[in-house]
Amino acid sequence: MKIREIMTRDVQTVRPDDSIRRAAQLMDALNVGILPVCEGRDLVGVVTDRDITVRAISAGKQPDRCKVAEVMTTNPRYCYEDDPVGSVTELMAGQQIRRVPVVDRNDRLTGIVSLGDLATEAKNDRAVQGALERISSPSQPDRS
Repeated sequence: MKIREIMTRDVQTVRPDDSIRRAAQLMDALNVGILPVCEGRDLVGVVTDRDITVRAISAGKQPDRCKVAEVMTTNPRYCYEDDPVGSVTELMAGQQIRRVPVVDRNDRLTGIVSLGDLATEAKNDRAVQGALERISSPSQPDRS
């Protein structure tokens, strides 16, 4: 099974120069915790609800003045739409990440795959289930 078969398509994105308020409002409206950051269709990063909270709000940044580029994760982990589900679950397990942007072979954003997509669509695959357990294992807190 390929990632394109289970990924979420038509993903909403934000631009690096959008405010974090706009990103947070979009997350709220869509009920998501991550947004790909794109220039056109080129993936340049991701911003999560945690990025906004930890890197901006806790640092006293103003939501209307702080740009997504200031808090986003650059060079995010991503996968290709023709990657096998098993290799993507291994990537997610190894990095303990719950969502991965999906790009085509021209590196253009085509979707996103989440832990929920994997749990729902590949629930009968033992390798996927093992990876899902590793993704969900508690990690050590980052105290840096």
